[in-house]
Amino acid sequence: QYGIVLDAGSSHTAMFVYKWPADKENDTGVVSEHSMCDVEGPGISSYGSNPPAAGTSLEQCLNQALRDVPREKHMATPLYLGATAGMRLLNIADPQASDAVLSAVAGTLKTYPFDFRGAKILSGEEEGVFGWVTANYLLENFIKRGWLGEWIQPHRKTLGAMDFGGASTQITFETQDTIENPRNEVMLKLYGQAYKVYTHSFLCYGRDQVLKRLFSKLLQAESYQGTVPNPCWPTGYNKSLSLSSIYDSPCTEKERPSLVLNTTVTLVGTGNGNLCALQVSKLFDFTTCSFSRCSFDGVFQPKVSGKFIAFSAFFYTVDFIQTVMERPVHLPSDLKDAAETICATSWSELLQKAPKLEKRLPDYCAVSMFVYLLTTRGYNFNNHSFPNIAFQKKAGETSIGWALGYMLNLTNMIPAEEPSSHKSMLYNYWVILILLFVVTTLTTLVTAVCLLRRSKSSAI
Repeated sequence: QYGIVLDAGSSHTAMFVYKWPADKENDTGVVSEHSMCDVEGPGISSYGSNPPAAGTSLEQCLNQALRDVPREKHMATPLYLGATAGMRLLNIADPQASDAVLSAVAGTLKTYPFDFRGAKILSGEEEGVFGWVTANYLLENFIKRGWLGEWIQPHRKTLGAMDFGGASTQITFETQDTIENPRNEVMLKLYGQAYKVYTHSFLCYGRDQVLKRLFSKLLQAESYQGTVPNPCWPTGYNKSLSLSSIYDSPCTEKERPSLVLNTTVTLVGTGNGNLCALQVSKLFDFTTCSFSRCSFDGVFQPKVSGKFIAFSAFFYTVDFIQTVMERPVHLPSDLKDAAETICATSWSELLQKAPKLEKRLPDYCAVSMFVYLLTTRGYNFNNHSFPNIAFQKKAGETSIGWALGYMLNLTNMIPAEEPSSHKSMLYNYWVILILLFVVTTLTTLVTAVCLLRRSKSSAI
């Protein structure tokens, strides 16, 4: 069987086609990624002024799904669209535009022969929890099948999940500590096991929104002059930006100056890691906390514990450091040193190292510094806990993100109760094979003994 999920993120949409053996529903470890498709163009939230174009943008990938899923399975294939922080922001800024975009997208999805089951905006908490479910499902931390086909609950500790998108970032992990803010607590029952999970989603702390907020801070510091130094851009790089491109978001709205928004300012890269860190740290509020402990912005967070998997832009940032800058990332100090090295590298040198990444290249200094500050000062990872973070894009051949967990939940493929103790069909085949092996071995031995006796008696 097949299932399709469209992950409508803030910067782009990705379509995932999943598959599993038809007789293995409510099984585990059997759902895998069959194929994926990146929708060309920006995320659906950018079509607020032209909603029909949001629906049209999905057609190329939906046409691929028609080819990827066998024709006879089309009608039985569930199709979902989940939109995340980009649409959450559009919904805050212009609810009517947000409704129009969702409606246009649903209109397009309904024209395809799949079993369309809705297009909705996920809450930050849903996004966090479904990402956590995906990671632990794929790594078989909930339940797995033994080699005889029997159910095994491995009683492994679950992994924490950290997601870093274009408009928000999420942290989700199982904890035994008291969760002081009930809004951060999710109780899950999966395969008969209860899980107490802490989750929080920070809107405006995704990569693209962080950069807008950073530019706003830099402009403020220089009183919106025509030319503004940017310590987070490499030397030799400068760019003119219109104020409207910075202040077109609810994340920067409160800092909007009284200037005309079509005014342009030129940001000039000065490549200074220390000054960049200082400006990026201004995006967090580490001072207010009405709980026994907080991450930042007054948000309660228990102490991080166990292993974590960090995906999306976390992976891309660390992968850039390791592959392009050729630096290891084992400890927080490695991340800090690498960020400072990127900041100190000139634009021409960066271009030489990674010409294919030109579009995003100027921002790796700021984003690396942000990831360093978020994980250490924000989430409180230290020399002991930071090495427990695996920066990964996939588990096996399947992408880690909220999409698979979302589909598993909506198709009820993870039962709350423990799976029945009866063995699967696979088990019966194993029993037959083992019995055949035993019978064959015994027959061979008996035949060998008889032949040996015969040869001895004929010799006499």
